[in-house]
Amino acid sequence: MAETILIIEDDHSILRGLEMNLSLEGYSLLTARDGSEGLRLAQQAAPDLIVLDIMLPKRDGFEVIREIRKGNADTPIVVLSARSEEADKLLGLSLGADDYVTKPFSLPELLARIRSALRRQRQSPNAATVSRFGSVVADFASRRLTVNDRVVETTTREFELLWFFVKHENVVVTRNQILSSVWGAGQFVSTRTVDNFVARLRQKIEPNPLVPCHLETIRGVGYRFSAIGKQ
Repeated sequence: MAETILIIEDDHSILRGLEMNLSLEGYSLLTARDGSEGLRLAQQAAPDLIVLDIMLPKRDGFEVIREIRKGNADTPIVVLSARSEEADKLLGLSLGADDYVTKPFSLPELLARIRSALRRQRQSPNAATVSRFGSVVADFASRRLTVNDRVVETTTREFELLWFFVKHENVVVTRNQILSSVWGAGQFVSTRTVDNFVARLRQKIEPNPLVPCHLETIRGVGYRFSAIGKQ
């Protein structure tokens, strides 16, 4: 069955171009020309991936991401926007976007980003993989995180980042290693993005995010994860 991509884009020429090229790639498509309609389709149609503009009528893309992530932590969101400032990229990623591509864009690059995001989504960790540390239970098969027996909402990227740390327990990993493994080669995001996501993850899994015991910063190098935690 073809994977379904929802395109939320108000520029008619860009929308038509994306429709034509993604159809040729074999994807099934849904389209919306404003944020309200895009959000409705995202919530009702359950697409496999969303390509999202930021400057949209009715609701902007940041608000759409925020609303989608309230009830859906898994669907990959690739932002496609003319807003190229680093602050906009960081905001989009911090709200839960999985990737951020700026206009004007290279079609082959965008297609590669889409394929990469869908591939990560398909390659979920093994169903038997459950990690327990402190008051945290991370079920990587169902992408369910509980802390103190309460479900905590997480984005796909946050879960992939936690999975990376769990797989490399007690190993010092650099920010570039994290970028390569979690975001993938060719992703134009900075090491500040890693720090931003680590900070968000600490807010969810650490008893005291200001004094982390599981996700330790190794100054000048990167991070180290410990299930036992610093004593």
